[in-house]
Amino acid sequence: MSVRTPYSACVRISTRGDYACRALLSLALRDHEGPTSVRDIAERTGLPQPYLEQILLALKGAGLVKSKRGVGGGYILNRPAAEIKLSEIVSAVDGPITLGDFGQPHQDGACDHEGQCVLLAIWDQAGDHMRSHLEGYTLEHIAEISRGAAPWPTI
Repeated sequence: MSVRTPYSACVRISTRGDYACRALLSLALRDHEGPTSVRDIAERTGLPQPYLEQILLALKGAGLVKSKRGVGGGYILNRPAAEIKLSEIVSAVDGPITLGDFGQPHQDGACDHEGQCVLLAIWDQAGDHMRSHLEGYTLEHIAEISRGAAPWPTI
């Protein structure tokens, strides 16, 4: 009889994905203030401004933010915070949420590669779980938690 050892799996969000979420959360927390400059977002979040500029351009390309030029310009959310999910933000800067690009398992249950198709199916499921989990959080919900108006996420 084997003894199962508990372990902690680590699924990673890239630095780019994390920074994108932080930047949009900053905009959501101050949505009523109008456009926010990249410099102000960088100062409020502690993120490096040059990298943040690249991320905001990617988010603009994905339609999550829009920008206003000139005096009083900056970035604002392109949709209400209640309609922007964490999964969209991460996907906008990192591509599809998956655990890796390992290919697809055989669909008929037959596997001629030492059972690796079983692992491929498990990796696909784990990616689906992660995507589903991130879809459960909107910027508005996270802003409410940040303000203390909603309970902290639990496991």
